[in-house]
Amino acid sequence: MTVKAKGPPRLFDTGALYFSDRIQQLMDEGRLDPLPFFLRHSRGDWGEVADYQWHQNNAALHSGSRLESFFTVHRELALSIVTEADRSATLIRVSSER
Repeated sequence: MTVKAKGPPRLFDTGALYFSDRIQQLMDEGRLDPLPFFLRHSRGDWGEVADYQWHQNNAALHSGSRLESFFTVHRELALSIVTEADRSATLIRVSSER
């Protein structure tokens, strides 16, 4: 059975989904569900990025460049989501893991 997420469709192929070690740890502890943020990213909601980054991401949808989003989960945790230019993979990591 296939389950479809409600809401707008994805705007681009996200490739394989990877989690950093810290994200995996938070998920294993039941302290984080990163999938709502991933869905926002895949639908063109780039989160809390500067205007220039928002425009770069929108242009990258057509040019095939790398896509980057930033989301604050709470005051002590922010996520960075990056989809590679070739759309082969998307990585979710804690923003401090750069």
